[in-house]
Amino acid sequence: MPSFDIVSKTDMAEVDNALAGIAREIGQRFDFKGSQCSVERKDQTITVVADDQTKLDQMHELLKVYFTRRKVDPKALDFQAVQKASGDTLRQEVIVKQGIDKDVAKVLVKEIKDSKIKVQVAIQGDELRVSGKKRDDLQEAIALVKKLDVDLPLQLVNFRD
Repeated sequence: MPSFDIVSKTDMAEVDNALAGIAREIGQRFDFKGSQCSVERKDQTITVVADDQTKLDQMHELLKVYFTRRKVDPKALDFQAVQKASGDTLRQEVIVKQGIDKDVAKVLVKEIKDSKIKVQVAIQGDELRVSGKKRDDLQEAIALVKKLDVDLPLQLVNFRD
C-alpha cells in the first residue's frame, strides 16, 4: 500500500552555520561595536543576549535572514519571553522546534479527513503516516498539505509505492 510521512525536522548543522554567520556579522557591524550582543546554542535552545530592545529586534532580523540563507525555515523558531539579564542587558531564549506536536497533528489529520481524499492518516509519535490505495490519492493529499498554513516547516518524506 503506497504511503508517505509528514515530518518536521530542522538540520542542526545548518542552524550552527547560521549562528556562526550571525556572530561574524555582530563582530563586524558598526552599530554593534562595543555592545554585549551575542548568540549561542545549547541543544535545541538558542540564547540571544542584547543591550536593549532595538538591538534585540535587530538580532531577531538577523536570525530570520541567516536561517533563510541556510535554507532553514524561520517558522522553526519559537521565541520565548524576554528576560532582564545582568548589566541592563536583555536575554531571550529561542527554541528550535523539532517534530510535530499533538495539536498540529490533530489539525492536519482533521484537514486531510475533511477533504474526502481516500487516504488514512495515523499519528506516529511526532510524525504522521499517510497511506492510501492509489498513488494519485497520495499526490492529492501532498498538494493539500503543501497548501495548508501551519506554523511549522513540514517535510514530506518516505514516499513508497
